Amino acid sequence: MQLALEEITRREGAETWLYDTSLSLQPAALTVLLGATRAGKTSLMRIMAGLDAPTTGRVMADGRDVTGVPVRKRNVAMVYQQFINYPSMTVAQNIASPLRLRGERNVSERVRQLAQRLHIDMFLDRLPEELSGGQQQRVALARALAKNAPLMLLDEPLVNLDYKLREELREELGQVFGSGESTIVYATTEPAEALMLGGHTAVVDRGRVLQYGPAAEVFQAPRNLDVAKAYSDPPMNFFQAFRVPGGLQLPHSVLLPLELDQGAPGADAHATTGSVTVGLRAASLRLAGRDGDLTVSGRVSLAEMSGSDTFLHLATELGDLVAQLQGVHEVALGTQLPVHFSPASCYVFDAGGDLALAPRGGRPA
Repeated sequence: MQLALEEITRREGAETWLYDTSLSLQPAALTVLLGATRAGKTSLMRIMAGLDAPTTGRVMADGRDVTGVPVRKRNVAMVYQQFINYPSMTVAQNIASPLRLRGERNVSERVRQLAQRLHIDMFLDRLPEELSGGQQQRVALARALAKNAPLMLLDEPLVNLDYKLREELREELGQVFGSGESTIVYATTEPAEALMLGGHTAVVDRGRVLQYGPAAEVFQAPRNLDVAKAYSDPPMNFFQAFRVPGGLQLPHSVLLPLELDQGAPGADAHATTGSVTVGLRAASLRLAGRDGDLTVSGRVSLAEMSGSDTFLHLATELGDLVAQLQGVHEVALGTQLPVHFSPASCYVFDAGGDLALAPRGGRPA
């Protein structure tokens, strides 16, 4: 399905949920809506589904205006945060229900194929209440896939699962979604989930779509500071700098040898000075230096482990920084520690917050 939102707004009373939003989804592909809670993701999905009508604007499906057409008159599959299954039906009956409604043949074979795809084929004779939360969500996903709808909407479907189950399902869903013909929209608050699932990403913030494109491109070249903040976990490190001859002057006389070329956004052909914001992802900070690196010294204020990574919070001459290090690193609080980074790993945002330079010279399309 080719789904497009044209200048959509959504207001309820005095509150505005969506501001003049246009978005044309990549057909037969996965789009991840990435944004914080209350950013507008669910509002967008409800309008896409026909659960809500926009206050202004149009919803187009394959070139046809479906604005205000209710969900019961659309062929849409939805999966929610909660594990919504028919409690009195077995797993097999749950998955088979949309197939039987369509009058399909070979229902049993199709159910078995979907169950195998989501690793729940050993539970086909059980009731949902006999399954774990992750298994129940797999059943809901299998039933949604069985519907074979041209539009499939998933509203933070993994948020209520524990860490291990989320990791397992994320890896599997990327493969499952990549093998169908449906246009899939998946909402999440987690940047890592958006990157892992791949496809396209729409960054949503305060009722607006800030950027839309292939997931890796949006991550590597965020259009502005708001996109960079939304698409970074842990948060990107930011510090102010000034343009000077030879590069960018950071706090405490640290010179970053990056020059904005005259054609770059944020570069003034007649100016050699001006304030910019430098961004540095946490994973770009290292304990071991390399040729050409800059080095800053920091005092460790917090060290935390997450999965196979260690996160160090440091008070440095550039300000508070977070370093994401691979592996387990035991560092005592209060330790004075040098950390290193390559100038080529830095982002530069102009005075208005727009991207002026990304690592490897990238800029947003």
